[in-house]
Amino acid sequence: MCLLLVAGLPAGSSTVGDTGPATLRVLQMNLCNSGRAGCYTGQAVDRATEVITAERPDLVMLNEVCRNDVDRLGRALRAARRGGTVVSAFHAAGDRPATAPTLCNNGQPYGIGLLTRVDADNPRSSVHRGTYPAQDRADPEERVWLCVRAGDGPHACTTHLANTSGEVALAQCAQLLGAVVPAIRRRAGAGPTVLGGDLNLAAGGTPDVRSCVPTGYHRVDDGARQQILATGGTICCHRSVDMRGTTDHPGLLATLTVEAGRAPNGPAGTGDCPSRPAVGSGHLLSSGCQPSR
Repeated sequence: MCLLLVAGLPAGSSTVGDTGPATLRVLQMNLCNSGRAGCYTGQAVDRATEVITAERPDLVMLNEVCRNDVDRLGRALRAARRGGTVVSAFHAAGDRPATAPTLCNNGQPYGIGLLTRVDADNPRSSVHRGTYPAQDRADPEERVWLCVRAGDGPHACTTHLANTSGEVALAQCAQLLGAVVPAIRRRAGAGPTVLGGDLNLAAGGTPDVRSCVPTGYHRVDDGARQQILATGGTICCHRSVDMRGTTDHPGLLATLTVEAGRAPNGPAGTGDCPSRPAVGSGHLLSSGCQPSR
């Protein structure tokens, strides 16, 4: 696997097309914007807007955000990448005691979000979302996952796994990669898959994130618990992005090269992912998603 730490990556890229390889820039950010955690500064969305404007990614995965944050950052991506369409989606984490969505201090639903940009106007898009069957019952927040596909682009997914139990986080990771993603591919069509998220699991940790990543995925991280994984292509380069103290995580930016028409389970290379996940049933919901405004 070609992993190159670089000072910068070229802004702008070509999206997946019918011929030749395509390059996708993937940005993962945990913005700690609920207003409830000690890492909250109230400035993370401003900084994320700056990063999106400067880096001009194709896919943006967002953790610990309020629903309106996703709308605002979708507008920033549309301004940064003129033309085409930006499709956005959000999924709220559950609040187990309240049997309702978890809320930010401003009253908005709190959870995870995705932005994906494609060159086509008004592409056919779908969103899949669900709640993990494995949860830490001592934590009132129920962890969730979210996947979006816009047009012929990749299946893009994000999640924020349990931070109170490594074993629960590992089970959630195995559920997503071993059961949920394959089910989405069967329902929404073959294609490359890209996952970005704060998995609360690290390479070399206990448990080790690599033990839940199937063979065929490439993986990079921020040196800690944020991960970007891809199958159906090669991760060429990655680097951390300075969030300037506005959140307790750096951004993670990676460049993925995808061969047109390549099967998602094709010979992508095993990278550093020797183990296969446990597979179980999960909660899978589907609905249409809308371009950001």
